Amino acid sequence: MLNGKVAVVTGAGRGIGREISLLMAKHGAHVVVNDYGGTASGSGGESAPADEVVREITAAGGKAVPNYDSVASMAGGARIVQTAIDTFGRIDIVVNNAGILRDRMIFNMTEEEWDAVIDTHLKGSFAVTRAAAPKMREQKSGRFINMTSTSGLVGNVGQANYAAAKLGIVGLTRVVALDMARYNVTANCISPFAWTRMIGTIPTETPQQKARVEKIKKLSPAHIAPLAAWLATDDAREVSGQVFGVRGKEIMLFSAMRPVMRLHHHEGWTLERLSEMFPGTLQQHLVPLESSGQYFNYDPLV
Repeated sequence: MLNGKVAVVTGAGRGIGREISLLMAKHGAHVVVNDYGGTASGSGGESAPADEVVREITAAGGKAVPNYDSVASMAGGARIVQTAIDTFGRIDIVVNNAGILRDRMIFNMTEEEWDAVIDTHLKGSFAVTRAAAPKMREQKSGRFINMTSTSGLVGNVGQANYAAAKLGIVGLTRVVALDMARYNVTANCISPFAWTRMIGTIPTETPQQKARVEKIKKLSPAHIAPLAAWLATDDAREVSGQVFGVRGKEIMLFSAMRPVMRLHHHEGWTLERLSEMFPGTLQQHLVPLESSGQYFNYDPLV
């Protein structure tokens, strides 16, 4: 279903990115396996993770090439896309999957921890997208598949940087979908639930945290790959601007942000009027505050 298409997958040396690369290659795509080989927090770097995935693809008869650039700069994004052009002659699919974690409570988070996560997730998604978009506009076809998270969609304790980046990616995706629609280019988000190296950094200090981790361990990164690969096919040409969730063998479609209730006063609003009317109107429709762990606190269909 992907014969002849050229895909760039960032953060593809391990976990979800690796599984997406392998599945896309299995279905005929030529893959640029991007991974600079850093730790889950973004430090260090080595070529081995990307090289290993390329070896797996080529051993199975597919075509792939490694790339070791960081997505966190415009120059890095441009080099990643140029690798696809130089090697395979075009770019059809971008999977913005690269990510790191620097978890900290908001009152302790440093500027460096904020910037590192924003640069990798949000700016990184923009950098690779910006480099690929002109090529896709010119050829009048293409697919962008971005990774969001319930930490951004719902919220999660100690992840202000990660949540801000992941919800920002939703906004980026929707605008890319609008900007590129006339060129037959789609953009969609996936919120993945899977046991990966990054998820392995979740604290397990309380019984609740330990129970949550045990549930997540049942969820393989391989479960995410089919939806990502399908969104890259011609069959998904009319699917754009959407946010999906994948958890085990379950696929979810998230609703877009829409007003749930409207309140109008012909004389406008004062503090007194709000205090009088809020409890019996808007307050009845407030969205409960909960973390992503609570939001999906039920047994996965694995």
